[in-house]
Amino acid sequence: MPIYRLARYPREVTLRDGSRVILRPMTPSDGPALLEFFRRIPEEDRYYLKEDVTSPKVIERWCQELDYDRALPLLAVVNGRIVADATLHRRRAGARRHVAEIRLVVDPDYRQRGLGTILIQELCAIAHDAGLERITYEAAAGAQDLAIQTAERLGFVRAAVLPGYIRDREGKPYDLVILDLPLGKWYEWWQF
Repeated sequence: MPIYRLARYPREVTLRDGSRVILRPMTPSDGPALLEFFRRIPEEDRYYLKEDVTSPKVIERWCQELDYDRALPLLAVVNGRIVADATLHRRRAGARRHVAEIRLVVDPDYRQRGLGTILIQELCAIAHDAGLERITYEAAAGAQDLAIQTAERLGFVRAAVLPGYIRDREGKPYDLVILDLPLGKWYEWWQF
């Protein structure tokens, strides 16, 4: 039995500017569109991601190994084109099985329109409904400040800062900010 209840998807949402986006879980057939999406993301943004998302082999592996209980990718789609990828990563056993991590990438043309906020809220609601207790989010201070501000506006708090933990392509150090959100508090605050 799957851990996540996904009956509400696909789901249409309206962004701050009035544009509409369809949210839905990724399927194995999304590989080519997902690769095209990541190749549109500026190189300086992709640099901070945990994998080389422009590699067809990486995207193919994601599609072949799709397991919503381990990693739930929620896509934002406009006219068949992916404009955002938000993923909820969790461990199914062990000391951290009550915690999940969110990863989020939004097409530059769809930033500052509320899409990132909506996707974080969606993943938090999914996690809460599944009985998870905490969500974490990692970002590089100075390079991903907009993402940090969005998470903090939604109730995430800075749980840790690892000074100089991340380096850009030129070797300049950035602090890694680890943000944390207790879902009980979040869910009561946001109430869908």
